[in-house]
Amino acid sequence: MKKNAGNIDRGIRVVVGFALIASAVAGVFAPWGYIGVVPVLTGLFGFCPAYTLLGMNTCPMEKKSE
Repeated sequence: MKKNAGNIDRGIRVVVGFALIASAVAGVFAPWGYIGVVPVLTGLFGFCPAYTLLGMNTCPMEKKSE
């Protein structure tokens, strides 16, 4: 898996993911808020399968090596 998510993208994913999980724990979006696990994981690993399907890449280091 080559990284395809840049640092800003990854940070936003982690913040939004934890916000969704927190809202699920608080009962606001339960149980749908637990979908926040997906952006947290993609943010931590730096790889987004949807970006691969769409041919996107926000990681500047990977763009230089192509």
